[in-house]
Amino acid sequence: MDYTENSEKITIPRYLKIAVDIAARIASGSLAEGEKLKGRSILSTEYNVSSETIRRSMSILSDKKVVQIKAGRGIFILSRNQAVEFINNFKSDEILHKMNDNLSGLLKKRLELDEEIANTTKQIADMYKYLRSDLIKPVEIILPEDSHVIGKSIGELQIWHNTGATIIGIIQDKQIIISPGPYFEFTPKDKVLIVGDEHVIERFNAFVNEII
Repeated sequence: MDYTENSEKITIPRYLKIAVDIAARIASGSLAEGEKLKGRSILSTEYNVSSETIRRSMSILSDKKVVQIKAGRGIFILSRNQAVEFINNFKSDEILHKMNDNLSGLLKKRLELDEEIANTTKQIADMYKYLRSDLIKPVEIILPEDSHVIGKSIGELQIWHNTGATIIGIIQDKQIIISPGPYFEFTPKDKVLIVGDEHVIERFNAFVNEII
């Protein structure tokens, strides 16, 4: 599996990119061991960066024993093998960073999925409780498409005040909404689950059908 695919791009410092580029040139043989590199001012012009950026790049390569900095004389290529090792280590670190990014993304998605599963499980449990209770038998009423309640909220319509019905759930398409709050707005063909005695059910039916 190529862990470098489908990963967010990692921002690599400019000085490190330059160090890797020079190491790659040494590893490929275009720059030979013992050869003196161009001066910092020339390299800074070539890479379009400051002399300080070049200094940091050379410091990294010196620490990795890819080049040797000789005071007053310049920078000399020390080891092709060390250049190859530096590049390989850099690639490994880059892949690890990308793998960590992928893992973080997967963990985030997993948490979101776990939360969604937990919410759905609660909805199922609540609905099962309502449907299987010996004390509460919900009645399902489908709202007419031209009902005056369409587009209005439960609170605005004062459902309980006007009908005495308690709405325990709404079925919208294949979605079950448990205990909808006062801001829930009805849509055409909503299946409203209510509880109450026969008179309450009659009043609710009359209310949504405008037979009031």
